Amino acid sequence: MVECHSGSHLGCLLSPQREPSIDLLEAFVEHWKGITNYYIESTDENTPAKKTDIPWRLKQMLDILVYEEKQQAAAGETGPCLEYLLQHKILETLCTLGKAEYPPGMRQQVLQFFSKVLAQVQHPLLHYLNVHRPVQKLLRLGGTVPGSLTEKEEVQFTTVLCSKIQQDPALLTYILEGKKTIGRKASREATAPLREAASVRDKDRPHIKAPDNGTCGAWASSARLPAETEEPDGAIGESSLITTLIGLCKSKKGRVALKARENLLLLVSVASQAAATYLVQSSPCCPAIIEYLCQLYQSLPSSLDPADIAALEGISWRLPSAPSDEASFPGKEALAAFLGWFDYCDHLITEAHTVVSDALAKAVAEKLFVEILQPQLLHVSEQSVLMSTALLTVMLRQLRSPALLQEAVAFLLGMDQQPAAPEDSPRTLCAHLIRHCDHLSDEISIATLRLFEELLQKPHEHIVRSLILCHLEGRSYVARGSPEPESYEDTLDLEEDPYFTDSFLDSGFQPSVKPPPAPAINPDGKTAVTEIVNSFLCLVPEEAKTSAFLEETGYDTYVHDAYGLFQECSSRVTPWGWPLAPPPLDPHEPERPFFEGPFLQMLFDRMSRILEQPYSLNLQVTSVLSRLALFPHPLIHEYLLDPYTNLAPGCRSLFSVLVRVIGDLMQRIQRVPQFPGKLLLVRRQLMGQVPGEQLDHQTFLQGVVVLEEFCKELAAIAFVKFPPHGPRLHPSKPPEGHV
Repeated sequence: MVECHSGSHLGCLLSPQREPSIDLLEAFVEHWKGITNYYIESTDENTPAKKTDIPWRLKQMLDILVYEEKQQAAAGETGPCLEYLLQHKILETLCTLGKAEYPPGMRQQVLQFFSKVLAQVQHPLLHYLNVHRPVQKLLRLGGTVPGSLTEKEEVQFTTVLCSKIQQDPALLTYILEGKKTIGRKASREATAPLREAASVRDKDRPHIKAPDNGTCGAWASSARLPAETEEPDGAIGESSLITTLIGLCKSKKGRVALKARENLLLLVSVASQAAATYLVQSSPCCPAIIEYLCQLYQSLPSSLDPADIAALEGISWRLPSAPSDEASFPGKEALAAFLGWFDYCDHLITEAHTVVSDALAKAVAEKLFVEILQPQLLHVSEQSVLMSTALLTVMLRQLRSPALLQEAVAFLLGMDQQPAAPEDSPRTLCAHLIRHCDHLSDEISIATLRLFEELLQKPHEHIVRSLILCHLEGRSYVARGSPEPESYEDTLDLEEDPYFTDSFLDSGFQPSVKPPPAPAINPDGKTAVTEIVNSFLCLVPEEAKTSAFLEETGYDTYVHDAYGLFQECSSRVTPWGWPLAPPPLDPHEPERPFFEGPFLQMLFDRMSRILEQPYSLNLQVTSVLSRLALFPHPLIHEYLLDPYTNLAPGCRSLFSVLVRVIGDLMQRIQRVPQFPGKLLLVRRQLMGQVPGEQLDHQTFLQGVVVLEEFCKELAAIAFVKFPPHGPRLHPSKPPEGHV
């Protein structure tokens, strides 16, 4: 209901006993004249707008418009007050008053009035020239100055506009026309139909006249206002709604920034193909979003610790600040701001119309990945390589949108389907990154291995195919001409394995007693799975094992962890339609030289040096190999987890690499005095049970502990992937407590 005010007869006008139409118009005009008279009569330039009667009069005008529309609803036509608002360019005038900020705080009042009129008047207003032009002008008044006093009102205004555009995507071109597109000629041509429609309405409603001719012109000439000029013609320039929204997204006020981001998300997700195309081709939407992303990246302090970057989790665009200040470190606020906006870009790409989504993803790849990140990844500075690798890893961890994932994969790995040859020089970024995994700097090696581990967990088949499968296809690692065994019963003993040569056994290695065989899940594959599991569990000799002395074998835990990881991996790869069994070998096909590919070559080389490398590096190498072994592809399973594969001459597999490491281990044991006691002490140090004092041969002893645990982990993965010739995507759950 419209409020009463001293000296006003508006309450009587709206009483149900009277015909309201003419009286409503008179009251509407009276309130508008009251506002204009303030500028003619007022001499105090310092009185805030909220202490004048302007807010009350604007509220009365709004209530009249809403009430009038309800009365006109049955007739389905616009009322005289709304016609007066449009014909007398009231919104244009209010926009000018808001720009002048006279009286102080007038812009806030104008923004509120615009928002409420557009939200509460149901008649579609934004198609009218005398509405959408002042809307654009009002938008340009805000969003450009951080910390503006009218941020709250600005974001409410944009909320209404985005809501209207979502309801009617055709409005997008009206609202997004930048100031350079609204010139005299453009306006005349674009709005001729609107003027014609208005002239028809004037003929139909001759009573809609200004009650006091010349009044509007008189107050306007005497009011102390800056002259308003038309914007010049020109090419498509800025889009005020987009720039306003992005300006508000940067607000220090959390609620304002969040609402602005929600509004921008609403805008890019409009369903109309034409509107989405306009957003991409005729607005600065994508460039402005990505420019801010790059600015935030480049503002990160170069002293950021890669360990701090890797540890920072839980950054969301809805809550860009870190959840807690407990783990504060220099540069944390800047890092959280960047990761929050990156998460927002990823969310925009997920929710946006396909046209906008693809354009945004390509812009991120071009501007951030290629132009900024790639030079840092290839830089000679170790700090630059470390920081950029850590940032890329955490970005991959947050990344969810398929379009951006596609761009990230293309950036990191390229889209070439051809396997690399051993003699290929590292021309691609992927080749450089693989070389970084075997870098002189252990920190760079660990950081890059983490990057690849994160990459292997993304749902994109090209990652596995490019790094692994393209080299295994054709099974040229298998010796030709020898029949493939149907059962492994004849090769049960490890002494008969081709890698356990006489010289190897002479070195003092004796296989340990086998643990109880794992229960069969599928009777058809019982022998095979038992042998594979036992091959890995028995690989490390008893004198090099320590877990039994601490009353925790760990194998049960590995099985249950592997089961969960394998289920997760299997569900991720199910859409890729991988075969259940490897293709049969043609015994008559000539042998071709086998190359495991640069990625596996690097991992095997690293694995062969496990007894010489730092503990943290060994953990990362074995972690990546475990991730690879989990993939339910028959070729990966055969090559990485089947010890009884008959390898072609000169080829190596993961098991053969481990066998040679064990041979090296047995020789080195002889040179370490009191080996069993020192090994047990090192294991307790790693578990935090005793202080970590420095020992002789510490790196070697830590490598032995990692080797034992890695073999148990591989045995557990082989168990849950049972059977080896056709890894099932949904294995039965292992029994609790015992395997």
